[in-house]
Amino acid sequence: MRALTISELKQYDGRGGRPAYVAYRGKVYDVSQSFLWKGGTHQALHDAGRDLTAEINDAPHGDEFITRFPVVGELIEGPNES
Repeated sequence: MRALTISELKQYDGRGGRPAYVAYRGKVYDVSQSFLWKGGTHQALHDAGRDLTAEINDAPHGDEFITRFPVVGELIEGPNES
């Protein structure tokens, strides 16, 4: 499994052919294959390349939507990211 900082995660925004990754509770998920994340945006509310842990409370679904996707890494704190 790969370790990604927030800065690195931002590169996986699903735009311009890049993969779409989101973090949730320290794990990084690949949502690229979901039509609901086309172009790196989900329901015009959430963007790929971000940690969605705090945002899940605003979603009409629980964490089962995110946790069904493949885990591709873990989110770590990088230098100057506290």
